[in-house]
Amino acid sequence: MACSSSTSLPLHICHGNKLTMIINRSHAVLHSIAISFLIYYRAFFLFHQPTPIIIPWLLLFISELLLSFIWFLGRAYIWRPVYRTVFPERLPNDDKLPAIDVFICTTGPDKEPTIGVMNTLLSAMALDYPPDKLHVYLSDDGGYAITLHAMRESWSFARWWLPFCRRFGIKTRCPEAYFSRTENHDSDSKNPDNFMVEREKIKEQYVLFKERVRRAGQESKFKDKGVYTATDHPSCIEVMEENSKEGLLEDQTIEMPLLVYVSREKSTSQFHHFKAGAVNVLLRVSAMLSNSPYILMLDCDMYCSDPTSARQAMCFHFDPEMSPSLAFVQFPQAFRDISENDIYDSEVRSAYTILWPGLDGLKGPVLSGTNFYIKREALCCHSIKKDIDLRELKDSFGPSNEFIKSLRQDYKKPNLNDNGEASNMLLEEAKVLASCSYEDHTKWGKEVGFLYDSVAEDFLTGFVMQCKGWISSYVAPSSSSRPQFLGTSTTNLNDLLTQGTRWGSGLVDVALSRFSPLFYGSSRTSFLHSMGYAELSLFPLLYCLPLWCFATIPPLYLLNGIPLYPEVSDPYFSIFLFIFLSSLSKHLHEVVVTGRPISKWINEQRIWMIKPVTCHLYGSLDAILKKFDLRKASFLTTNKVADNEQIKLYRGGKFDFRTSTIFVAPLVTVMLVNLASIVGGVYRIMFTGTDWRKMFGQVLLSFYIIVMNYVVIEGMVLRKDKGRIPLYVNVLSIVFSLIFLSLGSIIISN
Repeated sequence: MACSSSTSLPLHICHGNKLTMIINRSHAVLHSIAISFLIYYRAFFLFHQPTPIIIPWLLLFISELLLSFIWFLGRAYIWRPVYRTVFPERLPNDDKLPAIDVFICTTGPDKEPTIGVMNTLLSAMALDYPPDKLHVYLSDDGGYAITLHAMRESWSFARWWLPFCRRFGIKTRCPEAYFSRTENHDSDSKNPDNFMVEREKIKEQYVLFKERVRRAGQESKFKDKGVYTATDHPSCIEVMEENSKEGLLEDQTIEMPLLVYVSREKSTSQFHHFKAGAVNVLLRVSAMLSNSPYILMLDCDMYCSDPTSARQAMCFHFDPEMSPSLAFVQFPQAFRDISENDIYDSEVRSAYTILWPGLDGLKGPVLSGTNFYIKREALCCHSIKKDIDLRELKDSFGPSNEFIKSLRQDYKKPNLNDNGEASNMLLEEAKVLASCSYEDHTKWGKEVGFLYDSVAEDFLTGFVMQCKGWISSYVAPSSSSRPQFLGTSTTNLNDLLTQGTRWGSGLVDVALSRFSPLFYGSSRTSFLHSMGYAELSLFPLLYCLPLWCFATIPPLYLLNGIPLYPEVSDPYFSIFLFIFLSSLSKHLHEVVVTGRPISKWINEQRIWMIKPVTCHLYGSLDAILKKFDLRKASFLTTNKVADNEQIKLYRGGKFDFRTSTIFVAPLVTVMLVNLASIVGGVYRIMFTGTDWRKMFGQVLLSFYIIVMNYVVIEGMVLRKDKGRIPLYVNVLSIVFSLIFLSLGSIIISN
C-alpha cells in the first residue's frame, strides 16, 4: 500500500512479515487442536467423576473454556500484523498543509504537576509545523488559577523557546527533557560557540519561568477569573496574547501558534462525564476559535518527542485513497521513566508491539486516549448539507447557531487577530459552548463527539467510529528513530493497580453496553476486527474468574490429596502440559522478537497473574454494579507526581507494596494457600502413599504460581524496607487462607 505525492514517490508504505504470520498461524492451529482434545476430555469424563469432585471439575472446565475463548478472540491480532514507514519529506509545501488543533487535558496540579503540563504544552507549540496552522488548547477541568497563570508564563517563555528551537534545529522540544541532557545538545547548528551562548541564555529564562510558576503555585488561592472550586466554577476561556517585547529586537516579530486556556463550567448538581466531557467542550470551543480539520490529542504528561509527528500523520491524511475513510493516525505511547528491569510491565509492551500492529492489518488500531491525529469530521459528523432542517441540527449539536455554522463545508475560519467586536463575540459564544447545561437534550456523548457510555471513552469512540466505516492507521517509530511522544508511566504498585481498575471497569463497561463488540461489531465491521475489540473489552472479566479458580481450587484439592488432572501416564496429561508450555513459549517468542530480555517475559507473566486477582476483579465488579445502577460512575486520575523513595525501589527492581489492603491481601492469601497446599501435598506423597503421578499437575501449577510470584513472599518475610508488606496484612491474609482451607477441607470431606 502506498500514496503518491507530486513527485510520484510514496508518502508511506505498508509491509508485513510473512515468517511471523506463518509462525503465528501455525501455532494457532496446533494450539487449537490441543484445546479441542482438552475440551473433549473434560466433557467426556465430567459425569464419570466421583460426586465430591464434580463441582471443582466443572469449575475448572468452565475456567478452561473461558481462557480458551479469550485466547481464540486474541488470534485476531496475530493473523495479519502490518508495519508502516512514512516519508514526511515528500509532503507538499507548508502552504498546502491543513491546520491542526492540539488538545491537552489536565484535572489539577495535585496529581499532574503544573510544570510537567506546561512542558507538554510547550513541546506541542514547538512542533515542526507552520505556526499559523497550529492551535494549542489546554483544558483545565479543575479551573485552577495556578494553571491559568502558568499558561501565561508559558506563552512568555515560548517567545524565547520557539525561535531557539527553529534557529538551531532542536529535536528535543520539551524544555525539561532538553535541559536535563548532559552531553548531546541535539542541535544542527554549524556555529557551536553562538549556539552555546544562546543555549545558556534560554536555560536561564527557563529556570526563571519555573521559579515564577512555582511561586505562583504557592500563592494561588483559586481567586483568579472567578474560579472558585474544582467542582463548582463558571466557564473561563482566555486566548494568550503578546504583552511584552522583552528580549526582542526592534521590529522583530515571532510567529506563534494560537494558545487557548479552557476551563468548562462545572456544577456539583450536574454530571460532567470526566475526560470525555472535557474533550467535547474543546471540540465546540475550538470550532469557534480555529476550527482546524485535524486534532492532536495529548495526555498532559505526554510531550512531543519527535517534532515531525504532525507531518508523519499527514502522510496518511494526504493519501487520496485512504484519506476519505481515515479517521485517525495512532502513535504508540513510550515512557521516559521505565527502568531496564520493568517489574510492573509499565511499558505495556504487548499492546504497542503486538496488538496494535495486528489490528492495523485489519481495519486499524484502537483509539488509545493520547498520541493520535484525528479528523474533526469523524468526531462531529460533519460536514453538514445546507438542506438539513435547523431544528434537527440543534437537536444533535445544541442551540448555538455559530457552532452549527462551523460544521458547514463553506464555513470561513474566524480571525482572532481582530480584537474588535467579532473576536469578543466568538469568545462569548465559546463560553456558552463550555457551559455545563449546553449538552442537555442533545446527542453529544451519544452520537456526537466522544461517547459517554464508558470511562474508556477513547476505546468506545474509536470502536463505534470504525463500525460506521472509518479506518485508522498505526505508526510506530523504527528502532533507529526517536519515539514520536514520550510520557510517564506507573512506577509503583498502587498506581498500577488503581489505573488497572479504571481501565478494567471502562473496558467491561463497553462489553456490557449496547456497543458490545461481540454483538454490535459483528455485523458492522470485519469478523476478525470485532474479535480483537471483543478480546480487549472482555479480558478483565474473562481472566479474573479463571485465574482466581486456578489459584485456589487445584491447591485446595492438592492439600486434600484429590487429583483434578490426568495422571502423568495418561495420554491426556500431555495435552494439558502441551497447552501450558505452548502458551508460555508463544509469549516468550513475542517478547524476544520485540527485542526484550527474558526477564521481561518473567515480569509480564507475574503481572498477568497479579492483575486478574486484584484490579481486574474490582474493575469488573465496578462495571457490573454500574450496569445495574448500584454504583455511580467514577474516574480516578492516574498519579503523575514522582516519589523519590518509590522511584528508588522501582529502579532497584523491588515491588512497593504500600497500597490498599484490598490489593495486597488477595495476593498474600493466594500465596499462602499455594504454599500450604504444596507443602501438604508433598507430605501426602512422601509419607501417606498418595500417588505422585496423579497429583503432579496440581503440584506443578502451585509451584509455578509460587516461583513466578516470589516477590510476594519476599515482601512478606525477607524485606525490611518501607515497601514491604505490612504485618497486619500478613496476619489478615493468614486468617483468610486458614478459613478458606479449613472450610474447603470440611466441605470436601463431607
